[in-house]
Amino acid sequence: MPYRYKVVELREKWLGGKMSGDSLERVLNDHAAQGWQLKAITGADVKGRLGPGAVEGLLVTFERQV
Repeated sequence: MPYRYKVVELREKWLGGKMSGDSLERVLNDHAAQGWQLKAITGADVKGRLGPGAVEGLLVTFERQV
């Protein structure tokens, strides 16, 4: 069966200035309710929309069957 994938960027600023377990849990549960299953979580420098630098963040990869 074919799969679809979705990658969500979570940045420190988006999570209130620090990596919050509660915020990550909310994102995971929201996507699970839509049928997405967690595939991987990767730490990465995520480029911000403002300014030249990047901030520490997470790339959260989900998958689901089509």
